[in-house]
Amino acid sequence: MQAKYKRILLKLSGEALAGDKGFGLDVATIQSICKGIKKAHDMGAEIGIVVGGGNFWRGRSSGDMERTRADQIGMLATVMNSLAVADALEQLGLEVRVQTALTMQQVAEPYIRNRAIRHLEKGRVVIMACGTGNPFFSTDSASALRAAEINADIVFKATMVDGVYDKDPKKYPDAVKYDTLTFTKVLNDQLSVMDSTAATLCRDNSLPILVFDISDPDNIARAVAGEMVGTLVTEG
Repeated sequence: MQAKYKRILLKLSGEALAGDKGFGLDVATIQSICKGIKKAHDMGAEIGIVVGGGNFWRGRSSGDMERTRADQIGMLATVMNSLAVADALEQLGLEVRVQTALTMQQVAEPYIRNRAIRHLEKGRVVIMACGTGNPFFSTDSASALRAAEINADIVFKATMVDGVYDKDPKKYPDAVKYDTLTFTKVLNDQLSVMDSTAATLCRDNSLPILVFDISDPDNIARAVAGEMVGTLVTEG
């Protein structure tokens, strides 16, 4: 397959790394996803990755905990996930760098835009952890921000569903899947693609988003090749 996109930002949900366990890390699932990432890398794509932390912690569900503190715990959860993905990719022979928005020198590099771009140009996979480093911003928003910063061609949002629907397909059997969407419709209809901050950031920076199912990791390579494997969100 020929790569259509030269540089991508892959957003992996934390839940995807838990596999059927629903919590924590499932090594076999992570290895399978990373084999899909390697296929895309072997096609020549430069790959940046942002990983969520929902398999360990969800700040929105933290009860009475102060929101800033809850979000900081979530940032640390993304570091655990990032290190696990990095290890699996390295075992496949890829060069990987983990960069964090919160300083933790003994574990990873600090996120520095120019350094991240240099790593990508050298063929290394760059995993960007800790979200934006700020509370009140999701890892979806971090994905949009990092994609804009590294001049990515597109954001790949790898999820547990095969695209964007007009309503929850798990609850409503008559839910209709979209092949293409505009950011304006996503925002106006409050569709579950990314949160509004992330969607607005992508729209304002002309960054398309492709939402697809990660349960088949080969979808990453198919997406890099330009195949329609999910729902493409653009602005006109």
